[in-house]
Amino acid sequence: MAKPSRRQFLKLMGATGAALLVGRGARGTAGASEGHQVNNDTIGMLYDATKCVGCKACMSACKRVNSDYGSLAFEKAKFDSDGLWDAPQDLSGSTRTLIKLFKESDKKWSYVKYSCMHCQKPSCVSVCPVSAMTRDPLTGTVDYNKNTCIGCRYCQVACAFNIPKFQWDKAIPQIVKCDLCKNTNLVKKGITACAETCPTGAIMFGKRKELLAEAKTRLKNDPDRYMDHIYGEKEVGGTNHLYLAAMPFNKLGLPVLKDEAPAEFSEKIQHTIYKGFIAPVALYGTLCFVAIKNMKKEQAAEGKDHKEGHK
Repeated sequence: MAKPSRRQFLKLMGATGAALLVGRGARGTAGASEGHQVNNDTIGMLYDATKCVGCKACMSACKRVNSDYGSLAFEKAKFDSDGLWDAPQDLSGSTRTLIKLFKESDKKWSYVKYSCMHCQKPSCVSVCPVSAMTRDPLTGTVDYNKNTCIGCRYCQVACAFNIPKFQWDKAIPQIVKCDLCKNTNLVKKGITACAETCPTGAIMFGKRKELLAEAKTRLKNDPDRYMDHIYGEKEVGGTNHLYLAAMPFNKLGLPVLKDEAPAEFSEKIQHTIYKGFIAPVALYGTLCFVAIKNMKKEQAAEGKDHKEGHK
């Protein structure tokens, strides 16, 4: 395969650098200037662990409804050894809704549902260098575009809930996570597949303000049943996936987090660094200088070898 010429190389470096500068610079400025305000008119889900019976109907519905949608590229279900039960142990490149069982004592145990939290200020969106992760300002849905993604997996590292998963076993992998059935059940029926299917009402779908009101009513009417905390109301700036439970949330595999959104802090730093494009221009200028210098050395060495070969 022929090596690219210096002109081709410099054009490639320039185009790549410009794309990254514009993308990150513009988004960094917007994020820093807008500030963070919780929007309770966004849509989400309230999961009540005390109502969940662990039937996993939500998991089945999620795969059934979304597996045929091209951009999700779900695999067929992976069954246990007897071939009777689809029993994934964790979220993965083929599972984006998961039910787990946690036991505190012989008499105290609880199921819990894992899926994307759809943060009000999502870190995955903040760190994505190419805007493959986006948040709809109206619905609050955090979505993923496989055609934009470069596979850096920064979103996985940034997520406080360890939700986005990478398809390691795929030739052309992508990130997999819940998108609230944005292109499937939500469009057709106005509700997520998991909430529609849940036979016990453990998953409630609606606007965040309605979900919060319902959660507070349940806490008030039945205080002995629940921990006095709505998980997701304030964690990392607030999430659209809210929880009620009878057990401490950290014992259900949910992390103990501060109210401040990490994305706010990181975007302030980005805004400062990228202001006026000074740092990026210096960076890419240095990279181009080093690359040209190395190419000249390589060309000089090749010319020397060529002359010696004709002696």
